[in-house]
Amino acid sequence: MRPIDVRIENVSKQYRLGPRSSADTFWALRDVSFEVPRGSSLGIIGRNGAGKSTLLKLLAGITAPTQGRIVIDGRLAALIEVGSGFHPELTGRENVMLSGAILGMNRREVAAKLSSIVDFAGVQAFIDTPVKWYSSGMYVRLGFSIAAHLEPDVLLVDEVLAVGDAEFQAKCLRRIHDMRDRGVTILFISHDLTTVEQLCDSAVLLDKGRVAATGAPADVVSFYHRQIMAEQAQSPENPAAVREGILTIGNLGARDPSRPDAVTAQTGSPLVVSLRYSATREIPPVNFQLSYFSQDGRTLITRTETGAVPVSPPGGVVEFTCLELPLRPGAYCLTATVREAGSNSVISWWDGSTTLHVEPGVRIDGQFHVPHAWRAVSSAEDSAAPPPASRTR
Repeated sequence: MRPIDVRIENVSKQYRLGPRSSADTFWALRDVSFEVPRGSSLGIIGRNGAGKSTLLKLLAGITAPTQGRIVIDGRLAALIEVGSGFHPELTGRENVMLSGAILGMNRREVAAKLSSIVDFAGVQAFIDTPVKWYSSGMYVRLGFSIAAHLEPDVLLVDEVLAVGDAEFQAKCLRRIHDMRDRGVTILFISHDLTTVEQLCDSAVLLDKGRVAATGAPADVVSFYHRQIMAEQAQSPENPAAVREGILTIGNLGARDPSRPDAVTAQTGSPLVVSLRYSATREIPPVNFQLSYFSQDGRTLITRTETGAVPVSPPGGVVEFTCLELPLRPGAYCLTATVREAGSNSVISWWDGSTTLHVEPGVRIDGQFHVPHAWRAVSSAEDSAAPPPASRTR
């Protein structure tokens, strides 16, 4: 049995509302308990206001619990509001040294890692400039790089992947994945439920400051989404099929079958998007529709859908397979909708957050990759013969 690196015992946190003389109080957390074994990764999910960030601030020692006990074994690094601990008048180099000292490292240890930290952050030309002159992107990159290179035993991550450009987000994701593989204990907060499934061994769902579910990430994510859909189904504006909660999408995930351990996709490589759903009863066939949007969710890049798929309980999985991903490098938002076959009546939809990080693969000079086959035809051949079949479908 592995030793426990993080132990949360009946932790509660109360805040006072208004002036000190006021008796109004608010419990951000109530009686939260769980353990994180050494070398494992725990995802913490829940809607805004559920208590996630409060919990990580307690773990980071930024504030103390009102009740209960927190025990952390080992050196801790926290990626909460990345770079918030920088001194604006100090240079990037000086802030690296200061952060290392705060984590308990001596000057020689930090100096040995300085080059890697700077290269990862991409701030070589500005490392001796006061950080008050850094752009927000440079600030974030250096903050993440420091925490990720100083070899913590326990890493706390709070939505750090939501900041920075798409390339740096993918870089962060790979780094966290590598740290997990090296045995660093990770607590990871994210609204990107697919990333939680990819990175974490277990998950905790917080709801109104309390633990609502714990267990395998896929199970906790599905429970969370069923909870959300059940609440949304109460709206009289939704069609009867939605209100009855007949079909619920449990999660939407993407993977590269040619690279089983990868946490990103590549232009020109295969991609499988899996849509997991549950059904309460048998219903007429439906169409599952998958949409790719720009990262801000505003621009539709492309959309694809299945033919008519029969549905019966307890549910199943629908896979969308792309033999050669045509998208250029960047970050994309994936969404899914289920409609009655032959009509536009919506039965269910995926309202979670699924981000697809695409890295460079085949070279493209334009907006997208066009999978194709080609041949050279000599004058002696029949140029009217049909070309070979495309490799895509």
